Amino acid sequence: PEPAAVGASRLQQIVASGTLRVGLSGDQPPFNLTARDGRIVGFEVDVVEALGDAMGLEVSLVQMPFEALLPALERGELDLVMSGVTITAERNARVAFVGPYFVSGKSLLTRTPAIAEVGSFAALDVPGRTYVALAGSTSEALAREQLPSARIVTTPDYEGGIEQVRSGRADALIADYAICQVAVWRNPDAGLLTLGTPLTAEPLGIALPPDDPLLVNLVENHLRTLEYTGVLTQLKVRWLGDSAWLSELP
Repeated sequence: PEPAAVGASRLQQIVASGTLRVGLSGDQPPFNLTARDGRIVGFEVDVVEALGDAMGLEVSLVQMPFEALLPALERGELDLVMSGVTITAERNARVAFVGPYFVSGKSLLTRTPAIAEVGSFAALDVPGRTYVALAGSTSEALAREQLPSARIVTTPDYEGGIEQVRSGRADALIADYAICQVAVWRNPDAGLLTLGTPLTAEPLGIALPPDDPLLVNLVENHLRTLEYTGVLTQLKVRWLGDSAWLSELP
């Protein structure tokens, strides 16, 4: 990118360009996913499009692997990241967060009834078990911390993790509750199971550059407006309370 004009804030550059560059993985249904026609759609896409409309900016969706998103934001290649990113102290020391716009929780996707009935991570820490998690995610960090006796493997995307569970190469995928639920909906004949309630609470936030409080302020104000006007609730119902959108998937 061109060097910024001296003193020009990130927000001034965005307003001047008229475009908001939004990073996401494109494979975290129902938050973001690639539809049959190649478009990236999902709950977060609808939220960020509503934010862009409110700010008078075009939204440019930039797809990259989950673990590459925050580094790209830090390098200035993205203006914000909205891709099922849990707000943690470690991440918040690197980037700013607005939100949460959604509170999820860790769950499991498995074909083993005994695993689907557990109520704690301690009950999952069994030698000989293999768990898969998204590389660079809080699920991976949690699995490595809470499941020292088990084998932890990573996947660059959720499709790969779900396939490992389906084929029996992994005993379970550890992921956000909504992602596990959608995988069950999408694979009705695969014998997949998920927990009835999440094991943790995970606040999902919009990640922003740490060096521009005005940009953070603008996004925060518009996200609050979407909450107060009920738009956020409508979008949650559409993407998280109903499986009708599954027909858009490949």
